[in-house]
Amino acid sequence: MAEKRTVTVEEKKGFSIQDLIVVAVLLAAGAVLKLVVGSVVNFFGMKPNFVIASYCLAILLTRPKLYQSAIIGLLAGAICQFLPGTPWLNLISELVGGVAMGILINVPMKFGKFDANPMIAAFVSTVLSGGTYTVCLFAFVKATTEGLVAYIPIVLCTALINMVLVQILYFPLRRVLRK
Repeated sequence: MAEKRTVTVEEKKGFSIQDLIVVAVLLAAGAVLKLVVGSVVNFFGMKPNFVIASYCLAILLTRPKLYQSAIIGLLAGAICQFLPGTPWLNLISELVGGVAMGILINVPMKFGKFDANPMIAAFVSTVLSGGTYTVCLFAFVKATTEGLVAYIPIVLCTALINMVLVQILYFPLRRVLRK
Protein backbone atom coordinates (compact mmCIF):
# COMPACT_ATOMS: atom_id res chain seq x y z
CA MET A 1 0.00 0.00 0.00
CA ALA A 2 1.34 3.44 -0.92
CA GLU A 3 2.12 5.96 1.78
CA LYS A 4 -0.10 9.01 1.98
CA ARG A 5 1.92 12.09 1.02
CA THR A 6 1.19 15.51 2.47
CA VAL A 7 1.81 18.63 0.43
CA THR A 8 3.47 21.55 2.18
CA VAL A 9 2.66 25.16 1.47
CA GLU A 10 5.94 25.57 -0.44
CA GLU A 11 5.04 22.65 -2.77
CA LYS A 12 1.55 23.94 -3.51
CA LYS A 13 1.12 24.78 -7.17
CA GLY A 14 -1.99 26.67 -8.19
CA PHE A 15 -5.47 26.74 -6.79
CA SER A 16 -6.63 23.28 -5.67
CA ILE A 17 -10.11 21.81 -5.50
CA GLN A 18 -9.90 22.15 -1.72
CA ASP A 19 -9.18 25.88 -2.16
CA LEU A 20 -12.21 26.28 -4.42
CA ILE A 21 -14.39 24.50 -1.87
CA VAL A 22 -13.08 26.74 0.95
CA VAL A 23 -13.82 29.88 -1.10
CA ALA A 24 -17.30 28.66 -2.08
CA VAL A 25 -18.25 27.65 1.47
CA LEU A 26 -16.97 30.89 3.01
CA LEU A 27 -18.68 33.12 0.41
CA ALA A 28 -21.94 31.20 0.84
CA ALA A 29 -21.66 31.45 4.63
CA GLY A 30 -20.99 35.19 4.35
CA ALA A 31 -24.06 35.70 2.17
CA VAL A 32 -26.30 33.66 4.47
CA LEU A 33 -24.99 35.44 7.57
CA LYS A 34 -25.55 38.83 5.95
CA LEU A 35 -29.14 37.88 5.10
CA VAL A 36 -30.04 36.15 8.36
CA VAL A 37 -27.91 37.73 11.06
CA GLY A 38 -26.81 41.00 9.43
CA SER A 39 -29.57 43.20 10.81
CA VAL A 40 -29.71 41.43 14.18
CA VAL A 41 -26.01 41.82 15.03
CA ASN A 42 -25.87 45.55 15.40
CA PHE A 43 -23.44 47.53 17.56
CA PHE A 44 -24.75 51.07 18.00
CA GLY A 45 -25.87 51.20 14.38
CA MET A 46 -22.74 49.45 13.07
CA LYS A 47 -22.72 45.86 11.91
CA PRO A 48 -20.20 43.47 10.41
CA ASN A 49 -20.16 42.97 6.67
CA PHE A 50 -20.06 39.20 6.59
CA VAL A 51 -19.45 39.05 2.83
CA ILE A 52 -16.26 41.11 3.12
CA ALA A 53 -15.14 39.13 6.17
CA SER A 54 -15.77 35.86 4.33
CA TYR A 55 -13.71 36.72 1.26
CA CYS A 56 -10.96 38.10 3.48
CA LEU A 57 -10.89 34.76 5.29
CA ALA A 58 -11.01 32.85 2.00
CA ILE A 59 -8.04 34.79 0.63
CA LEU A 60 -6.09 34.45 3.89
CA LEU A 61 -6.67 30.70 4.05
CA THR A 62 -6.06 29.83 0.39
CA ARG A 63 -3.27 32.34 -0.39
CA PRO A 64 -4.24 32.81 -4.06
CA LYS A 65 -2.37 34.75 -6.70
CA LEU A 66 -3.38 38.39 -7.16
CA TYR A 67 -5.63 37.76 -10.15
CA GLN A 68 -7.34 34.94 -8.23
CA SER A 69 -7.92 37.34 -5.32
CA ALA A 70 -9.53 39.75 -7.79
CA ILE A 71 -11.79 36.94 -9.03
CA ILE A 72 -12.77 36.07 -5.45
CA GLY A 73 -13.64 39.74 -4.91
CA LEU A 74 -15.73 39.76 -8.11
CA LEU A 75 -17.53 36.59 -7.00
CA ALA A 76 -18.33 38.25 -3.67
CA GLY A 77 -19.62 41.29 -5.55
CA ALA A 78 -21.76 39.05 -7.77
CA ILE A 79 -23.22 37.35 -4.69
CA CYS A 80 -24.08 40.80 -3.31
CA GLN A 81 -26.26 41.40 -6.37
CA PHE A 82 -28.79 39.03 -4.77
CA LEU A 83 -28.61 40.69 -1.36
CA PRO A 84 -30.28 43.94 -0.28
CA GLY A 85 -28.24 46.97 -1.27
CA THR A 86 -27.30 49.01 -4.30
CA PRO A 87 -26.91 46.79 -7.38
CA TRP A 88 -23.65 46.83 -9.34
CA LEU A 89 -21.67 48.94 -6.88
CA ASN A 90 -20.58 45.83 -5.00
CA LEU A 91 -18.89 44.48 -8.12
CA ILE A 92 -16.51 47.43 -8.08
CA SER A 93 -16.04 47.70 -4.32
CA GLU A 94 -15.51 43.97 -3.67
CA LEU A 95 -13.04 43.79 -6.57
CA VAL A 96 -11.03 46.56 -4.87
CA GLY A 97 -11.27 44.77 -1.52
CA GLY A 98 -10.23 41.44 -3.02
CA VAL A 99 -7.21 42.96 -4.77
CA ALA A 100 -6.18 44.78 -1.57
CA MET A 101 -6.43 41.53 0.38
CA GLY A 102 -4.46 39.70 -2.30
CA ILE A 103 -1.65 42.22 -1.99
CA LEU A 104 -1.69 42.40 1.82
CA ILE A 105 -1.49 38.63 2.44
CA ASN A 106 2.11 38.78 1.26
CA VAL A 107 3.14 41.60 3.61
CA PRO A 108 4.76 40.31 6.82
CA MET A 109 3.08 41.83 9.88
CA LYS A 110 4.43 39.85 12.83
CA PHE A 111 4.99 41.46 16.18
CA GLY A 112 6.97 38.92 18.14
CA LYS A 113 4.94 35.72 17.90
CA PHE A 114 1.70 37.55 17.10
CA ASP A 115 0.72 37.55 13.42
CA ALA A 116 -1.31 40.72 12.86
CA ASN A 117 -1.67 40.17 9.11
CA PRO A 118 -5.25 38.81 9.24
CA MET A 119 -6.41 41.70 11.39
CA ILE A 120 -4.65 44.53 9.52
CA ALA A 121 -5.32 43.12 6.05
CA ALA A 122 -9.03 42.68 6.83
CA PHE A 123 -9.26 46.21 8.20
CA VAL A 124 -7.56 47.81 5.19
CA SER A 125 -9.53 45.69 2.70
CA THR A 126 -12.82 46.59 4.38
CA VAL A 127 -11.94 50.29 4.42
CA LEU A 128 -10.98 50.22 0.74
CA SER A 129 -14.06 48.21 -0.23
CA GLY A 130 -16.43 50.34 1.86
CA GLY A 131 -14.73 53.54 0.76
CA THR A 132 -15.02 52.57 -2.91
CA TYR A 133 -18.67 51.65 -2.42
CA THR A 134 -19.37 54.97 -0.70
CA VAL A 135 -17.56 57.10 -3.28
CA CYS A 136 -19.30 55.28 -6.16
CA LEU A 137 -22.68 55.55 -4.44
CA PHE A 138 -22.35 59.27 -3.96
CA ALA A 139 -20.89 59.77 -7.44
CA PHE A 140 -23.88 58.06 -9.06
CA VAL A 141 -26.50 59.55 -6.74
CA LYS A 142 -24.91 63.02 -6.88
CA ALA A 143 -25.19 63.43 -3.13
CA THR A 144 -23.59 66.16 -1.08
CA THR A 145 -20.10 66.10 0.40
CA GLU A 146 -21.65 66.16 3.87
CA GLY A 147 -23.48 62.93 3.09
CA LEU A 148 -20.24 61.36 1.90
CA VAL A 149 -18.43 62.43 5.08
CA ALA A 150 -21.25 60.97 7.20
CA TYR A 151 -20.47 57.51 5.78
CA ILE A 152 -16.83 57.60 6.93
CA PRO A 153 -17.57 56.51 10.54
CA ILE A 154 -19.81 53.72 9.26
CA VAL A 155 -17.06 52.38 7.01
CA LEU A 156 -14.44 52.64 9.76
CA CYS A 157 -16.62 50.94 12.38
CA THR A 158 -17.53 48.16 9.95
CA ALA A 159 -13.81 47.71 9.26
CA LEU A 160 -13.08 47.48 13.00
CA ILE A 161 -15.79 44.86 13.49
CA ASN A 162 -14.62 42.86 10.45
CA MET A 163 -11.02 43.11 11.68
CA VAL A 164 -11.93 41.47 14.99
CA LEU A 165 -14.17 38.88 13.33
CA VAL A 166 -11.49 37.81 10.83
CA GLN A 167 -8.76 37.71 13.49
CA ILE A 168 -10.90 35.52 15.75
CA LEU A 169 -11.89 33.08 12.97
CA TYR A 170 -8.63 32.87 11.02
CA PHE A 171 -6.43 30.79 13.32
CA PRO A 172 -9.00 28.07 14.18
CA LEU A 173 -10.01 27.76 10.52
CA ARG A 174 -6.36 27.54 9.46
CA ARG A 175 -5.75 24.74 11.97
CA VAL A 176 -8.80 22.83 10.69
CA LEU A 177 -7.71 23.17 7.07
CA ARG A 178 -4.19 21.94 7.82
CA LYS A 179 -5.56 18.61 9.06
